Amino acid sequence: MTTQLSIHATHQGGMRVLLEANGHLVPTDYPLPGGEPTVGMTSLQLLLGSLASCSANGLKALLRKEGVNLTALNVHATGQRRETHPTILESIHLAFEIEGENLEATTLERALEFAESHLCPVWVMLRASTPISRSLAIHPSSKPTAMEVSS
Repeated sequence: MTTQLSIHATHQGGMRVLLEANGHLVPTDYPLPGGEPTVGMTSLQLLLGSLASCSANGLKALLRKEGVNLTALNVHATGQRRETHPTILESIHLAFEIEGENLEATTLERALEFAESHLCPVWVMLRASTPISRSLAIHPSSKPTAMEVSS
């Protein structure tokens, strides 16, 4: 079974394009030397954002299913862009920062591996042509428990 996805792109002048899908608008832009200030992310930043959000959601869904409660989940995506055209991303790194109580590194690593290979379609598509590395930082919860709040 397949599902058709669509997005509408309207050129706005300069290097600006307005994306629209399901009533949501996302402005994109590309900075030109000596040009006007940008009004949105570049296409490659949107690609990194898609990978970061997809991997975060996949990981969160897996951990929720395992009964793991997180107090914070952050993904910092960076890409090395080639200087010559086409200026593709030659490599990507995803830095996961996870906060919660009683987090086990093996459980988190196993969930990340599954998200990478089965849950996040953006990750699966990109890894076929672009090396993607990842790191994981685990932090104890900094949010006070109910007992700490009432004391």
